[in-house]
Amino acid sequence: MDRTPAEPLLEARNLTKYYPLARKAPWSRRTGVVRAVDGISFSLGEQETISLVGESGCGKTTTARMILDLERPTKGEIVYRSRDLRTLRGSSRLEYRTSVQAVFQDPTTSLDPRRRVRAIVGEPLAVNRKLSHGELNRHVDELLTAVGLDLSQARSFPHELSGGMRQRVAVAQSLALRPSLIVLDEPVSALDVSIRAQIMNLLKDLQTEFGLSYLLIAHDLATVRYLSDQVAALYLGQIVEIGDSEIMFTRSLHPYTLALISAADSSEDRDGRPRIVLQGDVASPADPPSGCRFHPRCWLRTQLSDTERCTTEAPALRPLGENHRVACHFAETLTEPEQRKRLLDVAREASRDPADTTPATPTGVGAAPGRGEEDWS
Repeated sequence: MDRTPAEPLLEARNLTKYYPLARKAPWSRRTGVVRAVDGISFSLGEQETISLVGESGCGKTTTARMILDLERPTKGEIVYRSRDLRTLRGSSRLEYRTSVQAVFQDPTTSLDPRRRVRAIVGEPLAVNRKLSHGELNRHVDELLTAVGLDLSQARSFPHELSGGMRQRVAVAQSLALRPSLIVLDEPVSALDVSIRAQIMNLLKDLQTEFGLSYLLIAHDLATVRYLSDQVAALYLGQIVEIGDSEIMFTRSLHPYTLALISAADSSEDRDGRPRIVLQGDVASPADPPSGCRFHPRCWLRTQLSDTERCTTEAPALRPLGENHRVACHFAETLTEPEQRKRLLDVAREASRDPADTTPATPTGVGAAPGRGEEDWS
């Protein structure tokens, strides 16, 4: 797929969302804010997919809600086709809301259980378009066919369908108004493993057929790698690394991103390598650590000397190669292959369960077909 054109479809510029902490008593003053999203920036091109990944509470869903215009940013801009969302009023704002749709995690709860499939898929058209009954039914039939459903299922209620079919209905509903951007919030995590690949292939096909862009939120990094053109790793409301999908999965440079990939690396069962286990808990977004927000849990910092700046100076998100930016003071230490391998091996061994006496298999033995050590180091 071609890279982003000169003018992106959507841009987030220093996007920020703070929530005030609840008062302890009606007469007390507000004590602080929760920094759910704290100054993130990214751009999304036509027919492109960007994924937001990270632990729960890192700001992925809050970002999606701001893009969907369900939350107003505290600061920053959302620019859609060169127009600032804050300046849109009336019909212009309605046009934006019809151009940006969503597919949620669980179709069982996102679909009205009291309505039949035809009414669910046709509702956006009935509300936003002046169509005759015949035209409405024709559009619904086209949408159901596009997502791979039989027209006989149009009379079914959601509970009469399987999970994969219900998610196809949700996708068809999101396509009704011919959007340019669809926010995919864990679109396959609630489905059986055997159905996930079908829905992912469907999303890829629809992206080409309808010219869609996707903002994907997912914990499953296999899904992220298959669907994404760009990946952004979030930690405590900030982007710590962002780049092209293949760069992020094969040459990522931030210790947090590498830990995420290590946790999702299924090759451990084959080659005996332990995963990188982060120590400690995620800090509170109401009171984030000074300096680098990841430094209390950073496995790289423990292996280097003279890392005091990690605790005092917040790292900038700086370019380290084409289409690749990293917020880490010492990311360059992971660019040299031999040193990278040594640092990762030390981190893995430190994460090994002391009760596990299984010897580590030498590098490359038992590796997954088509995926070498360099891909997941």
